[in-house]
Amino acid sequence: MQFQGAVIKEQGVTFAIVIVKSHILNDQAEADQLIGTFQQLVFGGIPVVLMAQNSRGTPTYYGRPDIADFMSRVPLQVIPWKQYSVG
Repeated sequence: MQFQGAVIKEQGVTFAIVIVKSHILNDQAEADQLIGTFQQLVFGGIPVVLMAQNSRGTPTYYGRPDIADFMSRVPLQVIPWKQYSVG
């Protein structure tokens, strides 16, 4: 599986962001399960938030509320995105 994401350390908190399709954020159970999977299998237990963009490119974040709120104020172009391969 390949996906785009980023690991960020800000204000002493290290967390990961994973880009997903918009429909994932519409299903809370699926989104929560995906966060748990990424936390355990990919990012070693650090908090994970999911990010999806609408048709205009506006991001929406889902996950830990303090991180999602913080990320909503960060411009997309400054996030250190990279391609991940798992499995």
